[in-house]
Amino acid sequence: MSDKLEGGCAHIHTRTEHAPIDNHTCHCSVCKSVTGQPTTHVAFYNYKDVAVDNEDGLKRQPFNAKNPDGPLELCTCAECGQPIMLDDKQRRIRVIVPNLMGYDTGAFPAATYHAFYDPATGVPKPNDGRPVEAALRPEFAWPEPA
Repeated sequence: MSDKLEGGCAHIHTRTEHAPIDNHTCHCSVCKSVTGQPTTHVAFYNYKDVAVDNEDGLKRQPFNAKNPDGPLELCTCAECGQPIMLDDKQRRIRVIVPNLMGYDTGAFPAATYHAFYDPATGVPKPNDGRPVEAALRPEFAWPEPA
């Protein structure tokens, strides 16, 4: 699999330049609320490793409605509404959800673990052989801002 993948829509194109720094299946309530999916494949990239060809065409809104001043913004195409990426206002990461953001999911690297799993939700614990964490993997370190 190539680290150089492309996504976006007809109006805004994104391109990854390197492998993700974190690649997980997310079980958090915010992802569930935003995507409408029970779990979401999420890949974190260093901020500079996701190129965007038309940033002026992005509509930005808070990712977490309960924390509108939080660091992540959901970026959608201002013309067609397609989700493009999550952008970090602190310029540490950019986040891709391959199945929603125009990426070929067959070419995208598979998630390596489950993040933000909470047994209190009543959802059975994943048993696909990948590690299951209550947050991000313990060795994850936030990158310095770009």
